[in-house]
Amino acid sequence: MKALGIQLQLRGTEHVPRSGGAVLACSHVSYLDFIFAGWAAQPSGRLVRFMAKQEVFNHRLSGPAMRSLHHIPVDRGRGLESYATALDYLRAGEIVGIFPEATISRSFELKTFKSGAVRMAAAVGVPLIPVVVWGTQRMYTKDHPRDFSRGQTLALTVGEPMTIQTGNPLGETARVKATMARLRDETIRAYPEMPQGAWWLPVSYGGSAPTLEEAARLDVQERRDRLAVLTARAQRRADRRWRLWPPFRKAT
Repeated sequence: MKALGIQLQLRGTEHVPRSGGAVLACSHVSYLDFIFAGWAAQPSGRLVRFMAKQEVFNHRLSGPAMRSLHHIPVDRGRGLESYATALDYLRAGEIVGIFPEATISRSFELKTFKSGAVRMAAAVGVPLIPVVVWGTQRMYTKDHPRDFSRGQTLALTVGEPMTIQTGNPLGETARVKATMARLRDETIRAYPEMPQGAWWLPVSYGGSAPTLEEAARLDVQERRDRLAVLTARAQRRADRRWRLWPPFRKAT
C-alpha cells in the first residue's frame, strides 16, 4: 500500500468490536476487496477470516497465502462444511468476513444478497457489521485492465453493529442490504472523484458502468463460457487417457 501511495479513507471503524465474534458483511466490486476490507478492523486491533471461493485457494500464488492466513475456502458443492467452519470461528470469538453478493458486481451497484451472513450471525448470536468498499474496482475488477498506478483513493465505510433476529432470514437480509445501500451512497458521495462517464461509476451516479440488467446478462455469459472451458478441459483429459492407456481404450 505504501509503494502504491494508496490514500485510505476510513469511516466508522470504531464500530468494529475489540473483542468477541462478529460477521463482517462487505460489498464486492473488486478481486482485491478481501485484502482491503480487512483494514476496517485494523484500528480495533482485529484480524478477519474471510470466506472466499475454493478457486482462490487452488491458485498457485494466492492459494498458499490464503491457507497460511487461515481464511475459509468455500466449495460451492460442499457449502455446509464452509458454513460450519465459519460458525466455529465465530464461536471462538473471531471475526468472519463474507460477501453477501457472492460475486463481484459488474454494475458497481449492490446485487441480490444471499442470506448466509445473517444466518451465521443469528446462529451464533454475534453482531453483523456492514462494510462498504469503494475504489478497489479502479485497480482490479472484471472486464477491465488492472491499474496499479500510484495515488489512488480507497474508501471503507463501517456501519453500526446490527443485531440479527432469528426466524426471518429474508427480512433481515433485506434490512442489511438497505443499510449497506445507504452507507454505499454516503461513501460514493464523499469520494474525492466522481467524473461523469467514468467506467468505474454506476449509471445512477453519472458513470458508464453496465446497468444491473446488463451486468446480469454478462454474468450469465461468463458462467456459460466457464462451463464450456471446463467441459473442453474434461474432454481433453478423457481423450488423452483414451490415447495413452490401452486397457481403457479396449474397455471403451
